[in-house]
Amino acid sequence: MSDFSLIDLFRAEVESHGAALSDGLLALESKPGDPATLETLMRSAHSIKGAARIVGLDTVVTLAHAMEDAFVAAQEGKFTLTAAHVDVLLRAVDFFAKLKVLPEEEINPWLTAQEGELQSLQGEIRQFLGEEAPPAAVAESTAASVPIPAPEAEPAPVAPVVPVATTTAAPTPAPATAPAPAEKTESAEDRNKAVRVTAETLDQLLSIAAETLVETSHLEPYVGNLETIRKAQIRLAGLLSEMHTSMATGIPPEEAEALWHEAHRRLNDTIRLIAQRTIELEAYTQRATSLTERLYRQVIVSRMRPFREGTIAFPRMVRDLARRLGKNVKLEILGQDTLVDRDSLEKLEAPLGHIVRNALDHGIELPAEREQAGKPVEAVLRLEARHHAGRLNISISDTGRGIDVNRLRTKATEKGLVTEEMARGLSDAELFEFLFLPGFSTSERITDISGRGVGLDVVHATVQELGGTVSIQSQPGVGTTFLLQLPVTRSVIRALLATIGGEPYAFPLARIERMFKTTLAELEMENDRVGFRLDGAFIPLVSATEVLGLPPEDSPRQEIGIVVVGNRERRYGVEVDAFIGERRVVVRPLDPRLGKVPDISAASVLEDGRALLILDVDDLVCSIEAQMSGGSLSRTRRQSDAVEQKKTKHVLVVDDSVTVRELERKLLEAAGYQVDSAVDGMEGWNSVRLGDYDLVISDIDMPRMNGIELVRHIRQDARLKALPVVIVSYKDREEDRLRGLDAGANYYLTKSSFHDASLIHAVVDLIGESHA
Repeated sequence: MSDFSLIDLFRAEVESHGAALSDGLLALESKPGDPATLETLMRSAHSIKGAARIVGLDTVVTLAHAMEDAFVAAQEGKFTLTAAHVDVLLRAVDFFAKLKVLPEEEINPWLTAQEGELQSLQGEIRQFLGEEAPPAAVAESTAASVPIPAPEAEPAPVAPVVPVATTTAAPTPAPATAPAPAEKTESAEDRNKAVRVTAETLDQLLSIAAETLVETSHLEPYVGNLETIRKAQIRLAGLLSEMHTSMATGIPPEEAEALWHEAHRRLNDTIRLIAQRTIELEAYTQRATSLTERLYRQVIVSRMRPFREGTIAFPRMVRDLARRLGKNVKLEILGQDTLVDRDSLEKLEAPLGHIVRNALDHGIELPAEREQAGKPVEAVLRLEARHHAGRLNISISDTGRGIDVNRLRTKATEKGLVTEEMARGLSDAELFEFLFLPGFSTSERITDISGRGVGLDVVHATVQELGGTVSIQSQPGVGTTFLLQLPVTRSVIRALLATIGGEPYAFPLARIERMFKTTLAELEMENDRVGFRLDGAFIPLVSATEVLGLPPEDSPRQEIGIVVVGNRERRYGVEVDAFIGERRVVVRPLDPRLGKVPDISAASVLEDGRALLILDVDDLVCSIEAQMSGGSLSRTRRQSDAVEQKKTKHVLVVDDSVTVRELERKLLEAAGYQVDSAVDGMEGWNSVRLGDYDLVISDIDMPRMNGIELVRHIRQDARLKALPVVIVSYKDREEDRLRGLDAGANYYLTKSSFHDASLIHAVVDLIGESHA
């Protein structure tokens, strides 16, 4: 097993043919004895056997050989594969799946440790055929007449994935626990080392690259032409200078006219050359633009994977969980060839799985309940992916009991999220939004399949991270549908460009509600804050420059641009300097050394070479809410009382413990200070650079950047070096205190200072009382 390439090929065989085995076995439950399916199963088992023999895994050869014999016997009509047989064979498939993720050096020790399980599996499979325990020499035999294929660079093709898997509550005892998905032991870095690209896509890329190379060669004559034009301009300038000198000295008219004609001729020659090359350059630009578009589209295709690759485990999961719960469920997966961005597909696998498990556990009824309701005993669970209007739409629907909106309304009231009066006025769609809140559930049952039915907040967060939205539609007694709408690719987004503080910024279109212009006269006041009416609701207005910590605008304008953003609870109007327009921008990740830059998700470059920052709208909304609750945003544009707008002292608390952050915040706010918080040193450093703080209070031990490093960064910054810093830590050793003070901290306190007035005394000593 020293040849890594062979092990790699073996893993490819196991991944490809293991999926075919799993899909084929599930398909046999709806079509028992189907000859085509049995043929595919036999060949897949045979391929795994041959690959295992090449790398010397005799125990795997033995197991695959037993499976192959079982499929051959079923083909010959010696017995029919029942649900009990399928259970055993799926256990063998799980065994193969483990091999594809184990490190090479762990394969043999693991096989040795699993010897008992292997013999048990082989024995059960041999019993299908009426045989006793498997013969010892089976690993060396060649039971099938088909020659063993040598491994190839590409896995052998398998039959298409069966789109429908039917599960039925058969009397056969279900497994004690649903099988866990295949373990993913390789790191994200390992997974990113290789991306599958079809030969056709690679050929297209090579073809476009060749065309681009040819087009690039067309630029070479332009270099010579530009040099010719440059020399002609120099000669023309010299001739004009000669004319000027001659006219000053009073040369004869005929000589002056000759000089003028020569200058005119050279000027016309230069104009013709420029015009000719301009036409050629325009044609080149059109061809280059077309090539670039084609290249871009083809590269995007190379990043896309079919939707089926993200749902490979679902038929098996639905079958096993349905049997375990005693429910009859038919799984339908539509749009399996729909292309999805590779990164999006990986990140969607867990949220989709969560929604599917919730549907099985909480949404779909037991057969008796469905029969009593006059519904088919067999429920349908459908996943569908399709492209529509430049977006990727993924729906997960079931024909279950639906969501009880009355219970949802009661739960929202019990949790204090809304008053009873408000709850009565909420529509079903508005009530469904509560399901995406952390810890919200209408289920009283705790199960190991889907817990209490919670976790939809994680689904929502993941979809938002991908730049999409998720919504729910439900009808009692009919069923529920989750609709995920996402961008087709994350590499390029449609965005609204606007200037803020004189610089360009981008709002992803998928994350804004609307944009418009209005005048100051149309703004209103409510609760001492300026805003405007939208669909009958008052929307507070904030200045983007103020939220982002940019210099305020010097001169007020009568007409302002507004971008409406928000989350599921609140909406805000963000005032921008001017709208640039809507366009497609290429997303470029920020340097990871910057950490999480507040309110910014990524960057891009404009056509003129200027940097473009892409706003993180969710983060922006959080910043607005934090600043509004803290009072740091100006209360209205119409207020001119600068004294009132300032001057509460502003403190930044940096600690990775939410309990400590909250305790310090309450202590400081009780003393009248305005408080912001950061979850680690890196976020604290970003906040200090972008904000205007009078004092920093920091812990020491934090991820990404500790408190000592944060203090040193502050002291080394010319603008911030005088900023007072207090370290508050559980560490009370003298050497820890000295280390903090040596780094530049003004005070070093232990967290016991929370129980007396030490912390507040230190703050007052450094920056005075909360108000100047």
